[in-house]
Amino acid sequence: MSDDPLDRLRAICLALPEAVERGGVAEHTFRVRDKTFAMFLDNHHGDGRVAAWCKAPRGMQDILVGSDPGRYFVPPYVGHHGWVGVRLEGAVDWDAVADLVAEGYRMTAPKRLVALLDPH
Repeated sequence: MSDDPLDRLRAICLALPEAVERGGVAEHTFRVRDKTFAMFLDNHHGDGRVAAWCKAPRGMQDILVGSDPGRYFVPPYVGHHGWVGVRLEGAVDWDAVADLVAEGYRMTAPKRLVALLDPH
């Protein structure tokens, strides 16, 4: 598998049922039924980060940012809705990224599509 963070994130997101990649707030947004569940951003407005922003369940943002503020952050624009930013530089725990993406997908996709995933 590629070491490129966009390629890795793309593979995780597009493996989910009916997920597609489009433009939007970010150059690369990942959607299901035209609703965004994850985004890839590279140096967004000069912030110096290569990151994913993921929709997250209530309380997850506080837990992740509080436990590892060097890796997780509150992203602009969507952070007040509970989204979580995760840096994709250095040693990345791709399993944790995949779990975060899957949570965002579960919150966004119709129940019929969520049912196609492994039980949560």
